Amino acid sequence: MALHALAGSERRPVPGARSIGPADPAEQLEVSVILRQASAEVLREKVRKLAAGDCSETRVEREDFAGQFGALPEDIAAVGTFAAAHGLAVTEADPARRTIVLRGTVAAFNDAFGVDLQRFDHAEGGYRGRTGPVHLPDSLKDAVEAVLGLDNRPAARSRIRRRPADNTMQPHDSAGAAASFSPAVLASLYGFPPGDGRGTCVAIIELGGGYRIADLQAYFAAMGISPWPDISTVSVDHGMNLPTGDASGPDGEVMLDIEVVGAVAPAAKIVVYFAPNTDAGFLDAITTAAHDTANRPSVISISWGCPESAWTPQAMTAFDSALQSAAAMGISVCVASGDNGSGDGADDGADHVDFPASSPHVLACGGTSVQAANLALSSEVAWNDGGNGGAGGGGVSFFFPLPAWQAGLTVLKAGQSGPLTMRGVPDVSGNADPETGYDVRIDGTEAVLGGTSAVAPLWAGLLARINAAKGGSVGFINPSLYRRPAAMRDVTQGSNGDFAAAVGWDACTGLGSPNGFALAVLLEAPAG
Repeated sequence: MALHALAGSERRPVPGARSIGPADPAEQLEVSVILRQASAEVLREKVRKLAAGDCSETRVEREDFAGQFGALPEDIAAVGTFAAAHGLAVTEADPARRTIVLRGTVAAFNDAFGVDLQRFDHAEGGYRGRTGPVHLPDSLKDAVEAVLGLDNRPAARSRIRRRPADNTMQPHDSAGAAASFSPAVLASLYGFPPGDGRGTCVAIIELGGGYRIADLQAYFAAMGISPWPDISTVSVDHGMNLPTGDASGPDGEVMLDIEVVGAVAPAAKIVVYFAPNTDAGFLDAITTAAHDTANRPSVISISWGCPESAWTPQAMTAFDSALQSAAAMGISVCVASGDNGSGDGADDGADHVDFPASSPHVLACGGTSVQAANLALSSEVAWNDGGNGGAGGGGVSFFFPLPAWQAGLTVLKAGQSGPLTMRGVPDVSGNADPETGYDVRIDGTEAVLGGTSAVAPLWAGLLARINAAKGGSVGFINPSLYRRPAAMRDVTQGSNGDFAAAVGWDACTGLGSPNGFALAVLLEAPAG
């Protein structure tokens, strides 16, 4: 039987990792097989028309998605036949998510996909991995878009930064100058419209850590929020709400995300989707949230990512396809753009952008540093803390082509201005500097956190307020923002390393930070 290499599935070891031998052939694992989309061209055209404001085009209802744009029944059957022939069990088959989950041993997966799974040792932790491509038989070579989960290296990092020295809350001095902010104060400084998000649902994607109810109750009580927000969890691929008790660990990300959304939109329903930190877990969390017909989130907040260079093309293609589907269903997806400046922490001396922020179907959220006095913004510049090494992520994608709504833009790099030729990141920005960060509570400890991790949930909370007032979802807002940039607060000073802030869009602060009232007027208007 002929085997075909799955395009874009090639893997290399994590830099600095070394193989220490074959993976245990009896080890059990689960792998997500992502199938091609029915009527993919039709969906792409639908999203293009929606983005262009075509009033004749309507969004896809979640309940109708599988029938119109889900996996083809014959493809699902083909995977089932293939699995049975290789001793693999189908544990889940979701046509809407185009995902089939297979369970079996390392030996069975090695045989089925023509791979050689190894154990790798690395200073930051070992993992099960492979080198080279995944292989598919004739029966699946046209049906399968990606095979994820064979390799379980961490797929992403959270995008939080702690204030490096004095990490206590210092809300205001006698002159009204702010050293740190509650999310509600930042919402006021940015002119968020009145509202509490009632009747909306915000999904938060988490790849580790957890929260404790007592901490959230104490935090929201201190903020004067009563009753405290409705918060629930969804387990994806066996991921769980598992607080570590370490305020410096992943709990910080989880608590920051919930507390920012909850403080800005306290009456919104918040659903946290916990998944393993693998490419399969990450994608499965996004698709589970997008296609959740019970909770029906209208906004998804993601504060995890990694440089594009760390991802396989098959994974980025599969993620972007899922995010395009979310756009077609009227779901806004806010994603942190990274905290390591124009290099995105890749340590190779080159410029990189963070993924999934670089997907053209998300709102990429960059970072600024703000100063406020007398409860008003007094200055705002691109966030770049040279001493601490933190800076807002941004730049130009090497993978995603230039979206139509970014056509004609220029990018300022190293003092030289030139045309933007690929997807530019970020789209928008907001306060991310840990020196003027967000007051939070983590594992019983009060702290101040920054990073673009805080900006994604800040924007998610803003969109929840606007959705509540609109009585529906604003959906994929990027094209509207680029058509009407006056609805933003342009940030024109500072840099994130190689890319400088400028008048209009730039590759460190995007179109700027939110001008809440103007955005509400723009986005609450009827489509068309």
